[in-house]
Amino acid sequence: MKLCKLSFPFLAFVLLNTNSVQAQRLMENLSRGLIAVRQDNGKVYVGWRLLASEPGETAFDLYRSANGNTVKLNNKPITNNTNFIDSSANLSLENSYFVKPIVKNKEQAKSNAFIVKANAPAQQYLSVPIQPPPAGEVTGSKYTYTANDASVGDLDGDGEYEIIVKWDPSNSRNPPQTGFTGPQIIDAYKMNGTLLWRINLGKNVRSGAAYTQFLVYDFDGDGKAEMICKTADGTIDGTGKMVGDSSKDWRTYGDSKGAMYGKVANGLEYLTVFNGMTGEAMASAEYVPTRYPLDGWGGIGGNGGNDNSASRSDRFTACVAYLDGKLPSAVMVRGWYGRSVLAAWDWRNGQLTQRWVFDSKDANNPYSGMGNHNLTVADMDEDGKDEICIGAMTVDDDGKGLYTTGLRHGDAIHVSDLDPAHPGLEVFGIHETEEKTEALHTPGVAQFDARTGKILFSLAPGVDVGRGVAADIDPTHEGFENWGGPGGLRDAKGRTISAQTPSSTNFVIWWDDDLTRELLDGNHIDKWNWNSQTTNRLLTAEECASNNGTKATPCLSADLFGDWREEVIWRTKDNKELRIYTTTIPSTHKFYTLMHDPQYRLSIAWQNVSYNQPPHTGFYLGAGMKKAPKPNISFNQSNKSLTKTATTK
Repeated sequence: MKLCKLSFPFLAFVLLNTNSVQAQRLMENLSRGLIAVRQDNGKVYVGWRLLASEPGETAFDLYRSANGNTVKLNNKPITNNTNFIDSSANLSLENSYFVKPIVKNKEQAKSNAFIVKANAPAQQYLSVPIQPPPAGEVTGSKYTYTANDASVGDLDGDGEYEIIVKWDPSNSRNPPQTGFTGPQIIDAYKMNGTLLWRINLGKNVRSGAAYTQFLVYDFDGDGKAEMICKTADGTIDGTGKMVGDSSKDWRTYGDSKGAMYGKVANGLEYLTVFNGMTGEAMASAEYVPTRYPLDGWGGIGGNGGNDNSASRSDRFTACVAYLDGKLPSAVMVRGWYGRSVLAAWDWRNGQLTQRWVFDSKDANNPYSGMGNHNLTVADMDEDGKDEICIGAMTVDDDGKGLYTTGLRHGDAIHVSDLDPAHPGLEVFGIHETEEKTEALHTPGVAQFDARTGKILFSLAPGVDVGRGVAADIDPTHEGFENWGGPGGLRDAKGRTISAQTPSSTNFVIWWDDDLTRELLDGNHIDKWNWNSQTTNRLLTAEECASNNGTKATPCLSADLFGDWREEVIWRTKDNKELRIYTTTIPSTHKFYTLMHDPQYRLSIAWQNVSYNQPPHTGFYLGAGMKKAPKPNISFNQSNKSLTKTATTK
C-alpha cells in the first residue's frame, strides 16, 4: 500500500476535462441478470435485464433446459416486457433458464443461465449466507455483530454484482454518545455466499452510522469496482496488512463520565482505496479535512449549537459523482450542522489524488449549517457533469458553490423530475427547527429548483419535521406526491390532496406492475390505495429484520437483477443470511435496467450513507410518463464474455 502525498494532478485533470458536454460516462458492463423464482402455485417467474445499450424494441427468446432437453418457452419473440411466467416446468427436476436477444431477426449470444434446483422451495428471495464476525469485549463490555448497511459493485468484472456489507457491533455509537465501541467490519460476498474479504477498520475508527461511509464503485474505469472509505492507524485490510501505525491507540480514556470518553479525537485519519477483488489497501492519503479545531463545526444547523467534544467534528457523509462527465470521483463530506467540507478524490492509474475541496467557512458562510444527515447527486444543471446537494446547499462539479437555499439542516432529501410540468429536476426535503433555531422560522417542508435553488413551495414555518418522502404513489395527480409534516398527502405543487397519509414515511420501491411506487418500511412492502386512501400490505419478509433502529431501513434496495423493478436486501434476525427479495408480479412495462440510469446508479452508491435514503431516477418514472430517455453512457469492453452492443448517445 502506498501513502500518497496530497497533490493536484494538473495534467490528468486537463486530459480528463477535455471531454465535451457530450462525453459518455463509463459505467458497468452488466450481464443479463437473469433470475428465476419458484412460486407457490407451481409456476416459475423469470426476469432479465434490458441493457441501456440495446434498442428499446429488442426482443428475446426464453429457453429452459431440464434432464438434457432444451425447449423454447415463448411461441413468438417477447417484445413488450422482460419477464415471463413458466407454467410447464417439471419442478422435480433441475431447470436451467437462459435468454437470447433477437437483433435483426437473428438470435444473439445466450445469457448466463439461472438454475432452479430440483424440488426447490417456493420462496420469493435468494439466500446469501454471511459470516458474522466473532463477538468481542472492550473495557469490560461485551459486544456482538449485526449485519447493517450494504452496497453492491462488480468487483471481479464478470457483469454480476457482489455484495459489500458493513457489520455494526452492538455497542456502536452516534457522535454525541460516549463510550468505547467494537471495531467496524466490512465484508464482500459473492451472491452464492463466498466471502471474498474482510476489512477490520480497527480500534481508531469508532463504529456508528455517522462515522464510516463506504463507497463501492469502479472509480478508474477498468471494469472492476473498488471500495473507498475513511481509515486510521491499525486498520487491517482484506489481506491482513495494516494501514498506518498499528501500535497507536488514539481512543480517549480517563473519566468514564467525561464528554470525550471512548471517542477518537486525536491521531491521523486516512482515506484508503481498497481492491475490490482482494480487499487489499492499494493507496492511502491523509483525510481532508482534519477534525481540527474541534469547536469549529457549529452553526445554524441542527439546534444551532456547538461543541468541542468530537461530536459535530465527527459527522460524515460521502458520495460518488462524475465530476468530469466521464469517470467517477469519490466525494467525502465532513460536517453537517455548521461548517461542511467536501473533498473530491480521483483514483486513476493506481494514484489517489485530490481534485478539489469546498469548505463552507470560505464561502462567506451562507453555505454553513445547510448539511443533511444524507445527500444526493445529480446533473442538476444539465451540463453532463454531476452536482452534490448535501441538503440545503449544492456544490457544482468544479468544487464551487452553485447555490444555497438557506433552509438549513434536514433528515431527508429526494431529487428527480418530481414535477413534470416544471422544467428540469426538483429537490424535496424536510428541515429541523429546534432550540436556538426556532427564531429563524425556516420552513419544515420545501421543494426547490435543482438548477437554481429557487424555492417552489414551502410549508410549516418554524415546525420541526423529522421525516418526509416524495414519490409518485397516486396516478390521478401529475408528478410525485410528498408527505411528512403538516398538510397530509400533497401533490407536486405542495397542495393537499388527502388528509390521510401512507402508513410509512420511509423508503419507496417499484414492485408491482403499475408505474406508481410502493412503500418500503421495516421488513415489509405496502401499497397506497389512492381510492380508499388506505395502505395495503403486499409483502412481509418473515424472519427478516430492518436496520438502524427507528429508521427501519433495509440493508439495500436497488435494481439488482431481473427486469427494471427493484429488489430489497434484508438480513435475517440471526444475522447468518442476507435475503434478496424480488417481485414475482408480471410486468407489462419495459425499461432498460435502472442501474444504467446514471443518477439512479449513483443513488445506490450513496444509499448506505448515514441516514439512508431511497434512490430515484434522473427522469420522471411514474404514471403518465413519457418514454424514458436513453442515457449518455459507455461500457468498459475488457470482459469479452459479455454481450457487446453499440454504446448509447
